[in-house]
Amino acid sequence: MSGLTQVSLFLQVAVQMGTPILFGTLGGILCEKSGNINLGVEGMMLMGAVFGFMTALHTGNPFLTIAVAGLAGAFGALIYAVITVTLRGNHTVTGLALTIFGTGLSGTLGKPLAGLALPNSILRAFSAYNVPGLSKIPVLGEMFFQQSVYVQIAPVLAVLLYIYLTRTYAGLSTRAVGENPGAADAAGVNVTLVKYLNIVAGGFLCGMGGAYLSIVFVPRWQENITAGIGWIAVALVIFSTWNPAKAIFGAYFFGALRGVGFKLQNAQLNLFGFELRVSAQLLDMIPYLMTIVALVLIVQGKRRENQPPAALGNPYFREER
Repeated sequence: MSGLTQVSLFLQVAVQMGTPILFGTLGGILCEKSGNINLGVEGMMLMGAVFGFMTALHTGNPFLTIAVAGLAGAFGALIYAVITVTLRGNHTVTGLALTIFGTGLSGTLGKPLAGLALPNSILRAFSAYNVPGLSKIPVLGEMFFQQSVYVQIAPVLAVLLYIYLTRTYAGLSTRAVGENPGAADAAGVNVTLVKYLNIVAGGFLCGMGGAYLSIVFVPRWQENITAGIGWIAVALVIFSTWNPAKAIFGAYFFGALRGVGFKLQNAQLNLFGFELRVSAQLLDMIPYLMTIVALVLIVQGKRRENQPPAALGNPYFREER
């Protein structure tokens, strides 16, 4: 196997592993741009994973599978929105509670699903395929155009989300609410509605990301199938400086780090005549160590465009504006 082929295959795996991270990151960006910190990404992804798998198993309909998975994540986000927006609860505590809730719910509902195989209609719908013409492009063809349609949807959604936030009135309203909800309210923006719509839409994307793991990447049900991907997505929101376009590269970078961990498992290294076996647990730490490094580097930067929304995490009281 040539070196170029090996690189292409590695990048293909990096994109596959980065896809759920990208979905979770986009959901987090959408939520935080409206001024709400949601640490429940992991929980919403697990809810999407289990409900998506159940729908695929019982209906065999790929469109319904994605819809139900997204709605499961959106439902979790709606719970979060009611507590933080309407009841003005603490964002951090509510997000953590949502993760615990999603983890417990997916574990309970997923117990009878272990070992069950998905219908062929689902496997065919989400299997990798070659896009005519584009799949022959060196490296890039293997990365994006010899993949499942689920993988190809993710960067398209990231670009659309970037356009939404930077080129539309609705996106401008979202950014205004995240920066200064009082000023946005005075300008006629319905702050509560904007927050609800963006939080729930972000939950829908997180649910889709979770379903990718259970119906495309594995595809089997495994307890705690996200394995911490939601937390990487939370950090990647900051790493990408709340920019959906940057999130594409960040997600695939962390996907590559996870790919390195899988590739080097059980590998033996010869060092000064001694054979060393790399610990699988140590390799699993690589993405999280890089997450910490990335966050430190971002925090050190002082450029305004790299800073979080000014009102992020602050409950809005209309009577106080």
